[in-house]
Order: sequence, then C-alpha cells, then structure tokens
Amino acid sequence: MVFKDRVVAAYQQIQDQICKSLELADGKAKFEEEIWNRDGGGGGRTRIMQHGDVIEKGGVNFSAVHGKLPESVRKAFKVDSEDFFATGVSIVMHPNNPFVPIIHMNIRYFEMDNETRWFGGGIDLTPHYIIDTDARYFHHLLKQTCDEFDTSFYPKFKAHADDYFFIKHREETRGVGGIFYDRLRPENTGLSFDQILDFSIAVGNTFIPAYTELIDRNRDKEFDEKQQEWQYLRRSRYAEFNLVYDAGTKFGLETNGRIESILMSLPPMAKWIYNHQTLPDSEESYTLSKLKKGIEWA
Repeated sequence: MVFKDRVVAAYQQIQDQICKSLELADGKAKFEEEIWNRDGGGGGRTRIMQHGDVIEKGGVNFSAVHGKLPESVRKAFKVDSEDFFATGVSIVMHPNNPFVPIIHMNIRYFEMDNETRWFGGGIDLTPHYIIDTDARYFHHLLKQTCDEFDTSFYPKFKAHADDYFFIKHREETRGVGGIFYDRLRPENTGLSFDQILDFSIAVGNTFIPAYTELIDRNRDKEFDEKQQEWQYLRRSRYAEFNLVYDAGTKFGLETNGRIESILMSLPPMAKWIYNHQTLPDSEESYTLSKLKKGIEWA
C-alpha cells in the first residue's frame, strides 16, 4: 500500500473510534455525518455532535485533499512545487458544563513529493476553570505517549505548544497547553516515516482516555449563571485565537477548504464583555494566573 494511503486508513480508523467513544461518554447525542468533496481534489467526512448531555457542540473531522497550492501557501511553506496532498483528523469539543474543559486535537500529514513531506499535529486543553489535578493528569498522559518514542519529545513539544497557543493581544495562553509539533521528518527526529506515523497514531489514541476521564471527573458538578458567563467569556478567547492565529484555519481558507468544516472549531455561544474584571482570590482570577507559558504540569 502506498504510504499516504496507509496514513489515510489509519486516520479514518481514529475518527471512527473517537466518535464511537464520545457518543458513549455523552450518553445522549449522536454524530451527524456529512460527506463532502473539495473543488480541486479530495474531500472528507465532517461529523458534528450537538445538544448532548456533556457536549454542547463538537466536531471530529477527517479530510484527505489534493491539488495545487496557492502561491501564498508555497511561500509560507518555503516550497517550490505546486502539487500537494494533505490528510488529517481535527477535533474540537465545547462542553455544556464550565468545569469540563474544551479540548482540541489535530493530527496531519502533508506531502508534495518523497523529499517534501512531514507530519504535524498536537493535542491541547482549554479549561474554563483551571483545575491543577486535571491539568497534571492530561500532561502526564501526553508525556507517557511521547516518551514511548523519544524522551526529548514531550519537553520540546510542550514548549512549542506554549508558544503556539498564545494569544498575543491578550498576553495569555489559550489554556494549559499540551503538545504541538510540525514538520516531523526522519532527519529531525531520528525516526523513520513509519515510526513517525506510529507516533501520530499514538497521539490520536491518547485523546479518548484523556478526555473521557476529565468528563467523568467534572460532568456532574453544579454551576451557576455567573460561572456560565465566565465560560462564555473564555470561549470568546478561544474564538479569537482560532480566527486570528490558527495555522490550520488559514490553510483551510487559503486552499479553498469547506467553510463549515473549517469553522466547526468555533463555540456555539461566546460573549465579549467590555473591560471584564475578575474578583481577587476568585476561581476566575486563579484561572487567569495560570494562563502563562512555562508552567510544568507533568
């Protein structure tokens, strides 16, 4: 089997497994699937869950697209060839309960030719209320996954996530981070492409044990209107990052991707409150104090 076909098959399987597990974890909502084709080549499977017991809105998307790269993308990637192939799984979950965190995962493979190809991706957590034990649990699982392949991966990819998921105009991180990596190839990892694919699959397989545990810990916690308002405020920061800085959003828009699939990451409800101030020694002010780079969670 051609290598990129193996990647496609592995990513489709990951999408299937994650959707089944999330339906079981939610207990009410089911994913709606839409098969789409891209003008220019390829397509994907968009799966959306809404109005669940746990998930207010979430998406688990798979795509495999090909065609010609726009000049702006070629310059950004520093490549000369026009023909490209890209496949990946992208996930964002926005829960009902403010104490259940937002989670995002993306695993992807990009190819132009045998010399120009790489893996990218990552997984990160955006709590509305930062709970230290949850953040440590999440990072511990990511470190375990990374350490199976290279003990240098977690500290390197964790630092990359801190830098990438940073809202510059707010001077705060989007959440408690996770891992983020890009352009993984044999020459910069010491691994073969087969081994890097195995790592990408392992990251994908970390999603369900990480998120279902955090759902179980927090889904039944009571919350009031003030805490929900805070949730909507934190969602607005999430939206700001995705619309201003997120590279995947930009790539999708510039390569004529499907708009509904690209923007499924946005929350169903968010609020921008003018000059909002948190009370000293509150849960909200504690959360803001932890939205910093360089916190060692694992």
